[in-house]
Amino acid sequence: MAQPSAGASASASASAGPVSGPSPRTAARFGPVALVVAGGLSVQFGSAIAVLLMPRAGALGVVTLRLVLAALVLLLVCRPKVRGYGRADWGTVVGFGIALAGMNMLFYQSVDRIPLGAAVTLEVLGPLILSVVASRRLVNLLWAGLALGGVALLSGGGFERLDPLGAGFALAAGAMWAAYIVFSARTGRRFPQADGLALAMAFGAVLSLPFGIASAGDALLVPSTIGLGLGIALLSSVLPYTLEMLALRRLPAPTFAILMSLEPAIAAAAGFFILHQALSATDALAIAFVIGASIGAVRTQTKRVEAAAPTP
Repeated sequence: MAQPSAGASASASASAGPVSGPSPRTAARFGPVALVVAGGLSVQFGSAIAVLLMPRAGALGVVTLRLVLAALVLLLVCRPKVRGYGRADWGTVVGFGIALAGMNMLFYQSVDRIPLGAAVTLEVLGPLILSVVASRRLVNLLWAGLALGGVALLSGGGFERLDPLGAGFALAAGAMWAAYIVFSARTGRRFPQADGLALAMAFGAVLSLPFGIASAGDALLVPSTIGLGLGIALLSSVLPYTLEMLALRRLPAPTFAILMSLEPAIAAAAGFFILHQALSATDALAIAFVIGASIGAVRTQTKRVEAAAPTP
C-alpha cells in the first residue's frame, strides 16, 4: 500500500483537530503533578487505615510495621547495588532514612492524639516554609501564602482545641517532611530507579525497630496485624514515596512543596470516608484555597518552563 505524502499527512493531522490526544509537552507538564497527587491519595488513605490499626499495635508499632515491611518489599523488588557509591552518596541515603523514620514516628504519634486532617494541616507547614525559603520568584511566595491561609482556615483559626502534645508532634513531623523533600530529590539524582529509596527505607526501618518492639512487643507478630501492616506499607510508603521520587526528578522542589498543600484536603477526605470525621463548610473552603494555590503554582512553573524552552 502506498504511503501518504508528507503534505497529505499534515493535512490529515490538521483535520483531525484536538481529538488526537495530549501533546508530548502537555504530558511532560502534568505527568509529575499526577504522580504527586496519586502519591498523596495513597499515603493519606493509608494513614487513615493505620489509625484503625493503632489500637492493636500502638503508634510506634504501626510505624515499625510500615517501615520494615516497606523496606523488605523495596529491597526484594529493586535489589539495589551497594558498591560503587561514595561517601556523599551514602550520607544522602542516611539523611533520607533519618527523615523517613523521624517523619513517620512523629506523625503517627500525632494522629494517635488529634484528628488526621488537623495533623496533616499542621504537618504541611514544613513544606510550605520550604517553598518560601527555596523559591526565587515573588509569585511563588504569593501562592504559598494562599496555601498557608487555607491551612490556617482548615485549622479553624487556632489549635487550642487540640491536644498540645499531638500538635507539637505534627509540627515536628512537618520539619522532617521538609527534610524528606530535600533528601528525596538528592537521592533520586544519585541512585538509579528506586534503589536509593530502598536503601534509605531499610535504614529508617532499623532506626524505628527498637521503638516498635518496646512499644508493641509480641503484637507485631500477630498474622492479621502483619497483613494489615503490609497493606499500610504498600499504600503509605512503597507506592507514594516511589511516585514522589520520580516526580522530584522532573519537578522543582519549591513547586513540589506547594503541591504538598493538597495533603490536608486529601487527609480530610480520608478522615471523612474511613474514620467518619466530619467535614464542615469552612473545611471545604479551606480545601478550595489549598487546591487553588497548588494549581496556581503548577501553572506558574509550567509557563516559566515553556518560556525558557527553545522554539522548534
